Order: sequence, then C-alpha cells, then structure tokens
Amino acid sequence: MDKRWTILPTDPVHERALHAVLKINPVLCRLLVQRGYPTFEKARAFFRPSLADLHDPMLMKDMDKAVSRVLKALNDGEKILVYGDYDVDGTTSVASMYNFLSAIHPDVLFYIPHRYKEGYGVSQIGIDFAAAEGVKLIISLDCGIKAADLIGYAAGLGIDFIVCDHHLPDAVLPPAVAILNPKQPDCGYPYKELCGCGVGYKLMQALATALGLEAESYERYLDLVVTAIAADIVPVTGENRILAFYGLKRVNEQPSVGIKALLDLADKKVEEINMQNLIFMLAPRINAAGRMDDAKKAVELFTATDPEKAAAIAQQLHADNSDRKEADSQITIEAMELLLANPEMAGRRTTVLYQPHWHKGVLGIVASRLIETYFRPTVVLTLSEGVVCGSARSVPGFNLYEAIHGCREYLLGYGGHFAAAGLTLLPEMVVPFAQAFEKIVAENLQKEHLSPEVLIDAEINFSDIKFSFYNIIQQMRPYGPENRTPVFIARGVENTGHSKIVKDKHIRFVVRQGRYHFTGIGFGLADKFELLQQPAKIDLVFKIDENHWNNSRTLQLTVIDFAASKTNC
Repeated sequence: MDKRWTILPTDPVHERALHAVLKINPVLCRLLVQRGYPTFEKARAFFRPSLADLHDPMLMKDMDKAVSRVLKALNDGEKILVYGDYDVDGTTSVASMYNFLSAIHPDVLFYIPHRYKEGYGVSQIGIDFAAAEGVKLIISLDCGIKAADLIGYAAGLGIDFIVCDHHLPDAVLPPAVAILNPKQPDCGYPYKELCGCGVGYKLMQALATALGLEAESYERYLDLVVTAIAADIVPVTGENRILAFYGLKRVNEQPSVGIKALLDLADKKVEEINMQNLIFMLAPRINAAGRMDDAKKAVELFTATDPEKAAAIAQQLHADNSDRKEADSQITIEAMELLLANPEMAGRRTTVLYQPHWHKGVLGIVASRLIETYFRPTVVLTLSEGVVCGSARSVPGFNLYEAIHGCREYLLGYGGHFAAAGLTLLPEMVVPFAQAFEKIVAENLQKEHLSPEVLIDAEINFSDIKFSFYNIIQQMRPYGPENRTPVFIARGVENTGHSKIVKDKHIRFVVRQGRYHFTGIGFGLADKFELLQQPAKIDLVFKIDENHWNNSRTLQLTVIDFAASKTNC
C-alpha cells in the first residue's frame, strides 16, 4: 500500500536561535522546536526531567475535597472500595491505589467490573457489592465521570464517591463528593493529559503530603504508572514524560514483584525496557485477563508480594494472552476470507463484518488488523446474549465517533472517541447500519484518509548519522505520542547491490550516500524490492537504531518506506 510522505513544518527562526545557544547539529534543534522546546530553558527541562517539576496536586479541582474525604474515612475507620476499569490503565490504577491505602488503612477492598457481565465503568452490580460489604467510600479510577445516575444511586445507599478520571466529562457531572479530572472545563490544573493511573498518582501524592508520608510511599508505584501511560497511548509530554521517565527507571532498576513476573515471561530478553516493550510485552498480557476471563487477576498480580504467587498469576495472564492471540488470529483469517469472497467490498469506503460466533473480547484487535490491509474505517460485530455488539476503529484523521453518531437511529447504544468506538444493535439492524455507515463515511472521507501517512521530522545526510548525533536523540526518550521516535529522510541514496529479501517479506538494505554506507531492515517492504534493483537513486525514510553484535555497537536504519529519488544529488 502506497504511503503519503509529510515532512513536518518547523520554525526556522527558533531553530537558528536554539542552535546559536546549544551548538549542536541543526537537525537536533529542529526536532526540539517541533516538539515545543524552542528555548534553552525548555530544552534543558526536556533533557533533564525531574520529579520536582511535577505540579502541586492541590492545583487540581476538588483535590482538597478528595483528600478531606479520604482522611475522614481513615480517621473514622470506614471501609474503602477502590474501583477501576478492566484495561491496563484501570487495573494499574486500582492496584497502585489499593497498595497505597492498604499500607495505612486496614479496611480496603478493590473491585474490577466483569467485561461481559457488567460492561465498562461503574456498574450497579459493583455498587451493590460495595453496599453489601459495608463500604462507605468508593474511589473510582479511570472511570466514573459519565456515571451520574449510578453515583446518584450509590449516594442513596449512603456511599460517597471520589471520581478519578481523565475522559471528557458530559454536561451533567456525577454527584460525587469530589471529581478529579483535569479535563473539567473549570479545572485549572496545568497539565490536562494524565491517564487514569496518573490522576490516581496525584491523589496519592496529595494524601502522602497530608499524612506526612515520605515520597517513596507513592513513587514506588511509578512502574505501574508508566505501564498505564504506555498502554493508554496518552501524550508523552509534560508530566506524563516525567512520570514515564522515572517509571521506566523503576521498571529497569527495581520493578515491583508483579511487573518483574510479567517481564520474566518475555520470549526475548532486552537489555533495557522501553515504552515499546511495555506496549508489546506487558500490555497485551494485562489486557488479556479482561478480554478472555476476569481482569481482577491483573490487580491480584500487581498487589502480590510473594514472587511465587506473582509468577503463578503471570502464567495465567500469559495463558489468557495465548488464547487471545489464537482467537484474534482465527477471526482475522475468517474476516479476510469474507472480504475476499465479496468483490463488492473492494469499492467500499468502509468495512462492516458480522459473525455471531466471533469472540467479543478481540473484535477491536481484529478491526485494527483489517485496517492494516484495507485502509478504511472498520466495524467488527458479534452476537452476545441476543444483541449484536462490536468494536470500531478508524484511519488517522477521520472522526469515527461522529460517523457512528450519524447512524444512531439503528443502534441500541454506542460510545467512544475520534479513533475508536463500541456499539450495540439488534440483529435485524446490522444491514441497515452497514448501509448508513457506508453512506456517511463515503460523504465525509477525504482523499488523504485513504492511504497511510508517514510523518517525517527532517531531512538529513548519511554523514550526519554518528553516535554523537544518535546519543542526543536517545536523550529525547521516552518516546510516545507527541514525542515520537524521530523519522528522517535521506535523498539520493544508492543501493550497493548487496540488499536482499529476507524471510519473503522484508528487505535487508545495504545502501550508500556518497562515501557513507549503512545497513538496515525494512519490514514488510519486499513487494517494492524491484525498485531497489533499478539503477536510479532512491529517497529513503527511516529511523536510526543501534545494533549489537560480537561485543560491538553500530548504527543501522529501520526503513519505513522508499521511493524513486526526486533529487539528482
């Protein structure tokens, strides 16, 4: 599939000013300006993140009320329930808050709703459980901001709520004693992009100050916070970058028993765990608990203190993940066969597939996989207790939620955001919904939405690629949304004649620009190998990586795309 190349804009005035002060490669100055660090002071803070630079948690709206209500519960000996969602952000939030409170209070419980029996967020079943246990205070994490009716129901039972959430609030807020959410319109907290676990961390930070506890009482959970930041795909900027930086330090130097148990299961050992490792090694196993069985196992893992118990639970999550991989692989195969068997699908702007036997827990993953081949908004549906339900995923730049909102007359319910959504409908509404969805998407999808976009930070020459350059790039980690791994373009590159296809799908590049040679790997690019065999030069889009072999370090390229060169250099 052809990709669109977009070289990101920058501010040359700030680039030159920054270069005059830092005296580093101008390309590095461009990267800093693009990321919002155009001055020496901002660049220094970016390269030297400090926990001391975290904002005062009392700046968050209702933090004083939340702290006061928790202190009352501690003083009065009330039973507290920590309640959270079944994904990575929710389970890490619950585990860290439960561990923190349990260290200072004897009556703390936790609750994770069952994905299929209760659905997302606060449930009546969960509130009834709390009432039966004599709970007087529920702290919800990564959910609750849209649960006005249910939190009102809890209030009628004499149960107070503190909501810690990061999702956009509705016009009507829940009747909680405190709502901690930086996205509230009247919340003056300086940083708006915390994940649910990050909001919980700020509450722990405020409570520790009020109780005179040492910072270690909450900083010990930074490995859980960074796992949530990585998995929830929130911007790695501001406070998130500081929390992620020190969270990775914890993961690598002194991980909790639960995190270590998961890392020990990794098929491939790595010298240093980074954000990508958390996304691909840890997050799928944590999420698999809720997708295939019960997510409370993930909290039990992160609250375990015995390494043997943690290892046993980690093995359960590993088994759940194996089942998940088998399910999503089989469903993806079936989905691709359905698409290939229906030639009409080729000309559509959407993919809507329904099979009543497909596993509900992996539909979002399958939708994402289909987009890799058929680059268009995708909905995958199954049958659950007589109702059709499913997950939808979008292509970058297209507002999926608005498109589904436009089909609401065919739906029983829906929710989500710009890029992903969930929906339910009656079986007889599947075809009318698919037709309406196709019509709305076709009317609103722009030409640029029909092919993947490669965002390029800067043009460089092979002569720029040195360890001194690479080492500064490494100081920009941790990478993530809004602080991506830098992507470069080099023009007028020649194939040395030693490039070759490996494992039928990939290309091992051996290329040169002038007198500078580099090797690299281009995953999934084998179908473009013929272009590499032409005598003409190419333009190469890539990231820079480090290769270790026989106790030596070399720099290599991870090639994203290439095309016939537009320059004669």
